[in-house]
Amino acid sequence: MKIAVDPFMLRDLSLTDMVRTVADLGYSYIELSPREDFLPFFVHPRADDDRVAELRTALRETGVQLASVLPLYRWSGPDEDERQAAVRYWKRAIEVTSELGCELMNSEFNGRPERPAESEAQFWRSMEELLPVFEREGIALNLEPHPDDFCERNAAGVDLVRAINKPWVNYLYCAPHTFHLSDGAGDVAGMMRYAGSKLRHVHISDSFNHKGSSGLRYITNPPGSPARIHQHLDIGQGEVDWDTFFATLRDVGFDGVATVCVFAWEERARESLAYNLERVGKELAA
Repeated sequence: MKIAVDPFMLRDLSLTDMVRTVADLGYSYIELSPREDFLPFFVHPRADDDRVAELRTALRETGVQLASVLPLYRWSGPDEDERQAAVRYWKRAIEVTSELGCELMNSEFNGRPERPAESEAQFWRSMEELLPVFEREGIALNLEPHPDDFCERNAAGVDLVRAINKPWVNYLYCAPHTFHLSDGAGDVAGMMRYAGSKLRHVHISDSFNHKGSSGLRYITNPPGSPARIHQHLDIGQGEVDWDTFFATLRDVGFDGVATVCVFAWEERARESLAYNLERVGKELAA
């Protein structure tokens, strides 16, 4: 198993300084998420040969490795021009990932929840174009349903991954999205067990149950707002059932990527990331 960190809270550092900071904190693996100078959100990658070389050098000098690369593009968007652009961005991101020597990417289903059938159709169009590229480059893919995607629920996401029917396309369970994935129920063990052998990646940070006992844990104005409220807090600051989460991973013999993805505490990013690494290491150490 690989314990990785999403370095989003360190994105203002140079690529070299980001990798060195990750190493200093004790992490051996990085999940490279979007950053403006490399793979920005929703637009064409900015990484050129020099920046790829800079990152490769920093990784080599520190001994840190890339566990995965996480791009976010609108590959399931109902707008066809936008979808085609996203496929082009994906192809470049796959190329960059290959140049970095990384064999795994992960992302979200994307699309629009109010237009699920159209978005799913677009998703399959993108899959038809991109699956051969992933296969040719020898890069695996882990996917997650995300709040505000066309697919937001755990079981539906697992079923979509299974429908792709490729052994190298698997499922990512995102703990801070627990209460969206399960309609507020928070059945961590049941959701991870439903994924079964397809569970190859977990994201680790805490969140509050936005529904709560009364459905009014949070007040939104106007009432009925479709905002997908959740947090990415330190372990223990929210309401995810961590005892069950870690016990289930141990019980199923999880051997994939476990990524710390806390975003809430940029003013104490190093302390936050160090704390979560220590906790995950204690829970999941071989």
